[in-house]
Amino acid sequence: MKLFLSFLLLFCAHISFSQDTIKTIIPGAYRTSVYVPLLKGKRIGVFANQTSVINNTNLIDTLLKLGVNITKIFSPEHGFRGNADAGASTDNYIDSATHIPIVSLYGKKVKPTAEDFNNVDILLFDIQDVGVRFYTYISSLQYFMEAAAENSKPMMILDRPNPNGFYIDGPVLDTNYKSFVGMQPIPVVYGMTIGEYAMMITGEGWLSTDAANKKFAWYKNHAENSDDTPFSLFSNQMPEL
Repeated sequence: MKLFLSFLLLFCAHISFSQDTIKTIIPGAYRTSVYVPLLKGKRIGVFANQTSVINNTNLIDTLLKLGVNITKIFSPEHGFRGNADAGASTDNYIDSATHIPIVSLYGKKVKPTAEDFNNVDILLFDIQDVGVRFYTYISSLQYFMEAAAENSKPMMILDRPNPNGFYIDGPVLDTNYKSFVGMQPIPVVYGMTIGEYAMMITGEGWLSTDAANKKFAWYKNHAENSDDTPFSLFSNQMPEL
């Protein structure tokens, strides 16, 4: 019997008060009334870092206050708190503030194992991407999606606007030179949100064979960037645009 896996993609909400006012963008993570009810009573694994915020509060802290049972945190390059140097390998550890185990997916391991998902029912992905190919967050996204599909774990992506999402620039990657800093044939500046890129990963058949046999479902409420779109500190190497 074929297994099916659903990916819920929660895009940003777009609110426009009038033609004379600035459009307001609400990132997917802010829309707790939409997705938190889907998490209640489940064990949640969250892929997050210092950019995963609602206003000035980390997503993890917000969800814990709302009664969500977070059993594991998965972290990308620079670590969960964003204090590791570029290219520095990070190890697994217990977060001192939340006492939740953190699984590092940069360095020794870039893809979760079945064991990592033992006490997880639903996966949540929330990262502010910068929109350029050589930032490793989109590579981590692909491996996280593959692992979710291969282990039949539902995954929810909370989308955020791309600060460089209004243009495309640079050469397309020659996949003879693919690596973790460039896995797929896309331009240097690819003009998509991380949620849209996730749809491209599935649509172009870039997932592993096992993952590609799964079924993906998307929920979309799309918006364009505006001047007051909230962006987080991407990394120590890029404090601002």
